[in-house]
Amino acid sequence: MLKKIIFMGTPFFAVPILKSLYQNGYPISVVYTQPPQKSQRGQKINKSPVQGISETLNLEFRTPVSLKNNKEEYEYLKELNADIAIVVAYGQIIPKEMLTLTKKGFINIHASLLPKWRGAAPIQRSIMNLDKQTGISIMKIDEKLDAGSVCNSYKLDITDNENAEIISEKLSTLAAEKILDNIDDILENKMKFRDQFHKEATYANKIEKFEGKIDWNNSAENIIGKINGLYPSPGAWFLYNGERYKILKAEISNSTGNAGTVLDDYLEISCNDKSIKILEIQRQGKRSQNINEFMLGSQIKKGSNLNNA
Repeated sequence: MLKKIIFMGTPFFAVPILKSLYQNGYPISVVYTQPPQKSQRGQKINKSPVQGISETLNLEFRTPVSLKNNKEEYEYLKELNADIAIVVAYGQIIPKEMLTLTKKGFINIHASLLPKWRGAAPIQRSIMNLDKQTGISIMKIDEKLDAGSVCNSYKLDITDNENAEIISEKLSTLAAEKILDNIDDILENKMKFRDQFHKEATYANKIEKFEGKIDWNNSAENIIGKINGLYPSPGAWFLYNGERYKILKAEISNSTGNAGTVLDDYLEISCNDKSIKILEIQRQGKRSQNINEFMLGSQIKKGSNLNNA
C-alpha cells in the first residue's frame, strides 16, 4: 500500500530533499510552505523556493500564515491521516496537537550535530563560532525546540573560507541523500531513536542585522568567521563616512598595525592580532566589486582608521 507523506519546508535548503523524495518514488500527498512574501518595495510577490518546485512537480501545496489554533489545517491533516511528515526548515512551530496526526510522527532534518546549535540559524552560528565540523541530524519533533530524539547524524567538515552559502548547499545535498537511507526504516518501525544529551545543548538564535557590524578589535580569525558566517545575508559590514560597506570575501594576512587601520592601497585592514585582506566588497546601494575594481574609485585610503569612521 502506498504511503502518504507530508513535506514541510520553505527555503532553497529544503528543495533538494523534496526533489530527492519525489524522484525516488515517495508519494508526496501535500507540501506545506510559508506563504508568498511581498518584496521590500512591495512591487513583487515572492513565492518560497519550495512552493516554486511544488508547482513545477505538480504537487499540492498549502501556505497557511500560521498553524497555531488553525482548525482548518488541523482537520485537513486529521482527514489526510498521513504516515509521516518530513520537516526541513519550514519556519513555523508545529503545534503540539498536530504532532499526533501522522502515524510515524513528524521527522525533522536539522542542519547541525544536535544537541549543538538548536534553533533558527545553525549554519551561520557554527561558522561564526569557528567550528571545524557541522552536519545534519534526523530527529523526531516534540514540543521543545529541536530537542526530540535523534536516529542518525551525519558529519561535514568546514574548511577554511567556506561560507554559509557553500555549507548550506553541501548540507542540503547530504540531507537529500541521507533521508533515503532512513525513511523506510522509520516507516517500518525499524529505526532506533536516541535521546539527546540535553545538558550539552547550545542555541543558534536568529541572526539580527546589527550582529553584522565588524569590531576591528577582534581577532582576524573571528572577523573572517563573521564574514563567512553571514554571507550572503545579512552580511558583515563596517561604516566609513556614514556609508555602509559589506565585506563579501576576505582572507587572513600576517600584517599588523593598530586595529582598524587600512595598511595598504588594496584594503588590507589590521585587526587585534593579524590583518585581513578584502577580496570582494559591496558599497551601500551599489553592486559587489572585486577589490581592484573597488579601489579605483574608493575614498578609503591607506592610513584610514575604520574604528573612528
